[in-house]
Amino acid sequence: MKLGNKLLEEKIREYREFKSCSESTLMGLCECADYPMEQSDMCKLACSFAGGIGGTFDEGTCGALTGALMANGLLGDDEATIKSNAKKLYESFKEEYGSVCCGVISKNGEDKSPCVDCCVFIAQKLNEML
Repeated sequence: MKLGNKLLEEKIREYREFKSCSESTLMGLCECADYPMEQSDMCKLACSFAGGIGGTFDEGTCGALTGALMANGLLGDDEATIKSNAKKLYESFKEEYGSVCCGVISKNGEDKSPCVDCCVFIAQKLNEML
């Protein structure tokens, strides 16, 4: 399943204006894939991962990555592929940003300027895998 990268990016950038990285990434991917889940349910599913898992920033995994991992599970075909994709997503993200830690990337939440690009990057990586 290939989603339109341009539409995917637009959706994520739109959601990121008022939603967290985890919510924006999950919602953008699922909406573009026509996944049958209400936005409110996606938000509830993803909100715990905002700010590096519960707002821990310096200790937690980036919400863009966790949002993509949730979408990977929802949109994936089988467990083996889902697990393989998860590892590839983790490795690609770490290679691109030098860390998967929200606090490292966002300077403990003080500089969120890289956040939307993190969301778009990892969503497009998952899109390539699906």
